[in-house]
Amino acid sequence: MTRRLLRLGTVLSLFTALAFGGGTGTASADPTGSLWFDNTALTASAAGFTDGYGRETVLRGYNVSGETKLAENDGLPFASVADAQKSANAVRALGGGNAVRFLLSWAYAEPVRGTVDTTYLAAATAQMKVFLDAGIRVYPDFHQDLFSKYLFNSGSWYTGDGAPKWVVDAGDYPSEYCGICILWGQNITQNAAVTEATYDFWHNTGGIQDNFLATAQTTMTYIAQHLTASEFTSVAGFDPYNEPHWGTLDSGETSRTWEQNRLWPFYNKFRARMDAAGWTAKPAFVEPNLFWNANLSSQKQEGGLLDAGTLAPRYVFNTHFYDQAAICGICMWGNASDGQYAGDFGTVRDRATAAGTAAIVSEFGHPLNGSTAGKAPTVLKAMYMAMDSRVKGADWWTSPSGSGAVLSGTQWQWDIYNDRHNELMNDNPDKVLTENDAWNDEDLSAVYLNDSGTAVLRQDTRLLDRLYPSATAGHTLAFTYEDRSRDGSTTLTWNPVPSSLPNVSTLVGTGQYGLLVWRSTGISAPTELHLPSSFTTAATTVVSDLGTVTGPSAYTTSTAIGVAAEPGGTGSRRLLFTAPANTGTLHYALVAYPSSTPTAAVRAAAQTELAAWAASHF
Repeated sequence: MTRRLLRLGTVLSLFTALAFGGGTGTASADPTGSLWFDNTALTASAAGFTDGYGRETVLRGYNVSGETKLAENDGLPFASVADAQKSANAVRALGGGNAVRFLLSWAYAEPVRGTVDTTYLAAATAQMKVFLDAGIRVYPDFHQDLFSKYLFNSGSWYTGDGAPKWVVDAGDYPSEYCGICILWGQNITQNAAVTEATYDFWHNTGGIQDNFLATAQTTMTYIAQHLTASEFTSVAGFDPYNEPHWGTLDSGETSRTWEQNRLWPFYNKFRARMDAAGWTAKPAFVEPNLFWNANLSSQKQEGGLLDAGTLAPRYVFNTHFYDQAAICGICMWGNASDGQYAGDFGTVRDRATAAGTAAIVSEFGHPLNGSTAGKAPTVLKAMYMAMDSRVKGADWWTSPSGSGAVLSGTQWQWDIYNDRHNELMNDNPDKVLTENDAWNDEDLSAVYLNDSGTAVLRQDTRLLDRLYPSATAGHTLAFTYEDRSRDGSTTLTWNPVPSSLPNVSTLVGTGQYGLLVWRSTGISAPTELHLPSSFTTAATTVVSDLGTVTGPSAYTTSTAIGVAAEPGGTGSRRLLFTAPANTGTLHYALVAYPSSTPTAAVRAAAQTELAAWAASHF
């Protein structure tokens, strides 16, 4: 059966429940594993994301998915709701994710000018629902790259996605040509067809931006009407536009004034459309000029929404980060190292702080195929460590107070069809792409389906399924996680426990560990850390000011350190720390999967060391 037939079957089977205009559904989201403090709306503030109890909340997960860029599933992330369900379960249970950036296509949402395809919206919403019901927060994204595939001829080396054919037909753009382009992204600045079409969008030539905004409003209205109240609560916000760039600047215009005079007014218009669609309480995840934080000096341009003022609570500072030097190859010899991206992600933290709002890195990653693929294990480890803390691993124990906020992020990408595509590139039947991501020779998916149809990670589980503080009942002071992920047969240990803490070092041994330090703000709900699947409950050891334990018991409201299922029934687990709601109390929690089971005496000695260490640094 073709994927188009699968999609048709999905839509027909859901027709009654998803008929347009049916109003808010009455069924509840899957409550499996839910506890009294789950499923509250997120708010963006200078403190970052906070939930309904005021807990600092960290979103971690993936983009689902680059499949939306392709025609084989008609601009949907998945061929069927069943495939979406398989992915949602795996994102939780294998990838440790609690959030996804859910890609949508303007081309498929509005294939005919002024007419929104509600069949497409029904199918997309049905796929979105299974992530929400798996306890995963979702923020949709109207995605584009190189503006539109319809700018490219059938034999081109490259392709795009985003705008519908009618937009391109109205533009009378030149034949696409990139010249000497090694990477597909060079089309953004070197391909006249792309630059002229992009320019027209930002100048609303022929009213095309108005059409996009109207379609976005209809899409958001539809989603709000066809999710249950519980599901809609878990929708974190909306990303209006992927990787904005001007195409061509007007005379006298700079990257900064373009953001001020073109991009920011667009975001204000989109924000108004969100309000009209019933999304008033949800923030827009707005991206600055995509080159504002480039790590090649030749690419970097001033930006970062510098003139937008305070963004919270209506906007989240949303950015991407790829190591262009590492992807380039000759621009960076060798692998990434400990602390390599501390400055880059520190810049993201600083910009969000200046804007008075939460930050999220909605795309990051590295190719898993090609001449630079060998760098991926170290690049990804360095990126995750830089999101956990702005202090490099080697310095963390001596300078933990410099850690900063734990950053939210969604890795690019989660494509279960990796190496199993059937994509006619630019609708060319003689150019069928099956390998990798089927997109401009990219290969960044963290997952694939094996021959039995089971989702399997393509990257080290220790790297992807990480310990992280998903909700902190207070203010996070410091966090680190040593995942002991591998580069081939080599175990990467970048922040070993120092010899000055001999009992902590003995307890951890060669195992994985994380340490969270926070100060209570009087919140009644517990602090939560996602527990990687590799940490069996029986062998997990916790050393905290709240107590010490190997093999924590099941959570109850009177249990200081407990373990519970995460919402959604996927089998993923969390550690819960319940402390008296006393404002100002300093707390710490070492969570380890030791190489050998520690005795109660070793735990007690480690607790004494950590208490002294925390008191001296905070």
